[in-house]
Amino acid sequence: MDPNRDDAVIAAVGNDSRYIELVARRARLGWLLSALIFIAFVGYLLLIAFDKALLGAPVGSGVTSVGIPVGLGLILFAIALTAVYVVHANRHHDAQMAAILADHAA
Repeated sequence: MDPNRDDAVIAAVGNDSRYIELVARRARLGWLLSALIFIAFVGYLLLIAFDKALLGAPVGSGVTSVGIPVGLGLILFAIALTAVYVVHANRHHDAQMAAILADHAA
């Protein structure tokens, strides 16, 4: 392929207002999901620091403490947030990017 044509397409896509908005929306979503997982992890750490007895309490009459399912829930929450991002990106971002590239004949 012609490197000059590639540079022209890259410049045209980079200046497209739809692309600029797409990048901004994708960044906002990424920051929002990052903030959610950060808050969840900090909350878990604060529970460990300030209420060890709660996390150490047994679940029912078993030997498993409350901290185990809470920690597992935190891991599952992180996986769920990743899935939310992937599904959203596949449904929206990829289609919008394909339309932008098609308009610039990339």
